[in-house]
Amino acid sequence: MAARVQGMGRQGLVTLAAACLALAGCEVTEPLPVTPPPPVVAPTPVAPPPLAPVRSPQSEALAQHYQRLQAQLLAQGLLRGDGGGPDTPFTDQMLARNFINIALYDEYVPGTGAQTPTPTISRLRRWDRPIRMQVIHGDSVPEAQRSRDSASIAAFAARLSRLTDTSITKTSVAPNFHVLILNEDERLGYEDRLRALVPGIAESSLRAVMTMPRATLCLAIAFSDGGQPGYTRALVVIRGEHPDLLRLACIHEELAQAMGLANDSPAARPSIFNDDEEFGLLTTHDELLLRMLYDPRFRTGMSAAEAAPIARQIAADLLAGQS
Repeated sequence: MAARVQGMGRQGLVTLAAACLALAGCEVTEPLPVTPPPPVVAPTPVAPPPLAPVRSPQSEALAQHYQRLQAQLLAQGLLRGDGGGPDTPFTDQMLARNFINIALYDEYVPGTGAQTPTPTISRLRRWDRPIRMQVIHGDSVPEAQRSRDSASIAAFAARLSRLTDTSITKTSVAPNFHVLILNEDERLGYEDRLRALVPGIAESSLRAVMTMPRATLCLAIAFSDGGQPGYTRALVVIRGEHPDLLRLACIHEELAQAMGLANDSPAARPSIFNDDEEFGLLTTHDELLLRMLYDPRFRTGMSAAEAAPIARQIAADLLAGQS
């Protein structure tokens, strides 16, 4: 319709111009052509970002429980992060004894998947190969928490690498050290994924993960090939429901235990390898244990009897170097 109206206007203008030729003083002004407006293009609809899965009521109840637990521990002066101080002195003999109790014993009887600690004498275990660490979060873990966890794990892995002189890189290519941060709903459905991550995983190890009681805050399982003492793979499971400090404490303890400090000892102080929860983060004492474990004077697979005199010498050297 607009095109037809414009054409009729131009015909009327020619007639008027002819009449004006006969009349002096008549002025004709031709209007500028009208440009049609550009077509309206509707914006391409943008799909909203997918909503993160919501935690189940069971998972929410666990989160509330662990929040209360962290508050209670802090109110008692526990979960310390100061590394120890004048109130927690230790000697080289204490350090050597703690090393034997923690590095040369298993916390549980191997292969049983037991939930009750039963210290069992073992051999010196550690990594004799580079560690390729993969961090996996469950789908319902919020992005902000994932970022904090990834930064904490990267910083602590770098610290472990310096203390043990072991190559630790974060990668998803052929990983051999898996750190899983899962909420309850994901953990309960993770059996097939665990079998894929750790081919040939024992049923006892599967049960340890799939049947974690509420009192188990986190766990670490290290694996060897063919019964050899050198670690070839590790699996760390941390509850995503933990508040920040409890989650960080789990990162410190379980990653350090998966390096070869497999046991806890009530005599170890200041230490996270002690179930009294006095310390939540790796201490100066624990750093010395890691340095001892990877000292070249030890041989992977040594018995406690073989390792004991070497441990005393290394402990003496380390503390002498700090004085």
